[in-house]
Amino acid sequence: MASFRLPADELEYAVLAELWRLGTATVRDLHERLGEPEGRVYTTIAKVVDRLREKGLIERRREGQAFIYRPCVAAEQVERERARHAVVRLLGSTPHAAMAALVEAVDTFDPALLDELERAVAAQRRSR
Repeated sequence: MASFRLPADELEYAVLAELWRLGTATVRDLHERLGEPEGRVYTTIAKVVDRLREKGLIERRREGQAFIYRPCVAAEQVERERARHAVVRLLGSTPHAAMAALVEAVDTFDPALLDELERAVAAQRRSR
């Protein structure tokens, strides 16, 4: 499994999501789509791209005078890790109350997901 650190904020996540959508892009491409509409300067997007590269989420190759960036971690991996971090924060120091609230929320959202949750718990137990 690839080693990476999660995006730290919404802008990092937005840039990564745009790269997933596009496949490859230059900083200029990303700035045109995400920076200019929000009034951000080119260097802001360039710094975000550098941070994502340092975190092991994207890679680059030189093409002429420009660098072309592409994601090197699948969206599903990042989403799963983001969800895991959110659940860890949710559970906090009183996991029993948080788990009960989570089960109630899942039941309210989609009762069929409780069956899926039960299967996931059983599979996790079998894998031990």
